[in-house]
Amino acid sequence: MPNCESEAPSPPPKAKKEPKPRKTKPITDDAIDSNVRIIPEPVKGPPVDLDRLKAYVRHKNRRRQSQSAQLPVPPPVIEQPEPNMEIKRIVEAILFAASRPMTAKQVQQVFPEIEQPELAEIQSAIDAIVEEYRSRPVELKKVASGYRFQVKQELSRWVSRLFEEKPPKYSRALLETLAIIAYRQPVTRGDIEDIRGVSVSSSIMQTLIEREWVRVVAHKEAPGRPAIYGTTKQFLDYFNIASLDELPTLQEIQNLDLSVDNGQQPMQVKSEKQETREELAETAEQ
Repeated sequence: MPNCESEAPSPPPKAKKEPKPRKTKPITDDAIDSNVRIIPEPVKGPPVDLDRLKAYVRHKNRRRQSQSAQLPVPPPVIEQPEPNMEIKRIVEAILFAASRPMTAKQVQQVFPEIEQPELAEIQSAIDAIVEEYRSRPVELKKVASGYRFQVKQELSRWVSRLFEEKPPKYSRALLETLAIIAYRQPVTRGDIEDIRGVSVSSSIMQTLIEREWVRVVAHKEAPGRPAIYGTTKQFLDYFNIASLDELPTLQEIQNLDLSVDNGQQPMQVKSEKQETREELAETAEQ
């Protein structure tokens, strides 16, 4: 017989209750186990655009590199070797007794061959002597021919009173000729005459050559092969400079001339013939 009992409907499922959040105690640093991996909680918000993030990082890196490149790089500190005190004493004595300026190579050659120090040691000793005499009335000065001891320039007028002989006087024509050679070299005698506007006396050129201030450096490829003149190291030594770059500029000389003209009475200009006669007289006396 068929089962006439009807199946009873099943009751609806009960809704699950959400669990209450448990109160947790704050975790201290001592309670964290270093072996346990901590997973950070997800951050709520829109998703991050990785392409824009990478572009921003690249931009910051480029900006940081450009800023670091603009910073001035300090020059490397080069430690100067300490000079050998015995070598320094010998070098100082050699330069003090020398009657002419001497280079480091010339000082090295004074030593016996088996006792010659290195050239760097000689130069180190010279640099130490220069610094040592910087605050003294005597200085070790570098000129074109080398190093020499001399009285400092600001004290020269006092020391000059020890010598009875007067310093040589040079004519205006000679000084003008020497200045043209110094600033326009190499020049020929014709170039000097074109600049001065008058002929150059042979005695003037002879005096400059005898004093070893001027020398013939070459001959021009022209009819007569005129001599080409230039200054010498003795010229630089006499005027206490190491190179032609230390000569005053023409603008500085012009400003000096203007100040002299404004502060002093105009001087009488001698004629070319009178200056030539005086120059010949000075040469004959010497």
